[in-house]
Amino acid sequence: MAAGDRTVLQFNSPSSASLSAKVHPLVIFNICDCYVRRPDQAERVIGTLLGSVLPDGTVDIRNSYAVPHTESAEQVALDIEYHHNMLVSHQKVNPKEVIVGWYSTGLGVTGGSALIHDFYSREVSNPIHLTVDTGFRNGEGTVKAFVSVNLALGDRQLAAQFQEIPLDLCMVEAERVGFDILKKTAVDKFPNDLEGMEVTMGRLLALIDDVYKYVDDVVEGRVPADNNIGRFIAETVASLPKLSPPAFDKLMNDSLQDQLLLLYLSSIARTQLGLAEKLNTAAQIL
Repeated sequence: MAAGDRTVLQFNSPSSASLSAKVHPLVIFNICDCYVRRPDQAERVIGTLLGSVLPDGTVDIRNSYAVPHTESAEQVALDIEYHHNMLVSHQKVNPKEVIVGWYSTGLGVTGGSALIHDFYSREVSNPIHLTVDTGFRNGEGTVKAFVSVNLALGDRQLAAQFQEIPLDLCMVEAERVGFDILKKTAVDKFPNDLEGMEVTMGRLLALIDDVYKYVDDVVEGRVPADNNIGRFIAETVASLPKLSPPAFDKLMNDSLQDQLLLLYLSSIARTQLGLAEKLNTAAQIL
């Protein structure tokens, strides 16, 4: 595929509010892992996005796999047979996941992106192009989603116009802790369960403080009231179990003791396996 006969226009502001996408953290982790394992001569990684389209039109990106490719200043070549074999293998496990687009590492789109997008346009209508900054510059992982619109003059296509669309990162708190570690270029060690819980509790307290401040500002008349936010706060408070402070402390202590017991038992099992392996090795030597 030649890369020199197409012009790429990139617009950072979304042109249509009706099309949006959300991506699950497994996709980001998988893309970063493929980038680390890429061939030495490859500057970026390209792959296929799998997922589904929700009833409201949102593209739900749930899985991905890398596709081998060769790229130069003049052309881009994808291993189409490998792409189709991987698609068949994935659909044997989860037939509900279909092609929704493709991804590439780096910032923004390039000249070769239009050619790759043309290929995926033949696989699925209106594919999503996801870009992931695996360099995590300034400690932030920039993830963007684009759609392409062909600009034509009569029967002649002039350019491929890539427009950014809203993208939501769907993460629970445990996944967000892992994503924050991934954004750091170097870490001393991975947090254990207790350290992860401490970080989560700190964020929860910060969110509660923000809610308190918002409610106080509304009561004092400093900010206008929002019925949707008020309804969401009321539903959140109503969903909390009504427990007395002693009962809540007992529940937390029991849960903490269960986790400590599991850690202790796993440590004993690991020590026993290591001792058995050494005894087996010594017996074979003797």
